Amino acid sequence: MTRAIQTKNEKLPDPVGFATHDHNDCIDTAIAAAETHCANNGVRLTPVRRKALEILLQEHRALGAYEILDRLRDAGFGSQPAVAYRALEFLVTNGSAHKIERLNAFIACAHSKVSHVPAFMICTECDSVAEVQSNLTNKAFGNAAHVAGFRIEQTTMEAVGLCPVCIDKSKT
Repeated sequence: MTRAIQTKNEKLPDPVGFATHDHNDCIDTAIAAAETHCANNGVRLTPVRRKALEILLQEHRALGAYEILDRLRDAGFGSQPAVAYRALEFLVTNGSAHKIERLNAFIACAHSKVSHVPAFMICTECDSVAEVQSNLTNKAFGNAAHVAGFRIEQTTMEAVGLCPVCIDKSKT
């Protein structure tokens, strides 16, 4: 399933969570992007932050903070909730992860090498999440904010529905 989403003026890549891809390359690319970002911005990708990112990269679904905390504890990083929350806050602040508000959960950024406005498609059956790049703030939403005198600092779009696998399952 390799196709791209065509918008009016641009061609955006597939939503990673729903597309067939080399998952090991996906993980390696995201870790390398996080390391580069940290080095370029004078911040540290500490062992616990790196492990939290690796946990998020294992699957293309959003994980709750306590699920991440359990996996961090199993890896020897402590059992206090602050361990997970601080690591996740760092990853979100530095563009390596996003918070999915609807699920109160986190997902690794699928497009960490480029500046973008994230948009997420969340499957209500299997909980997979796919991230796509959006240009919402550059168009109507950004214009509406400008007219209202509002400066957008962050925008996240979330859509719920069925992923291609679950749609195929429902047909049988």
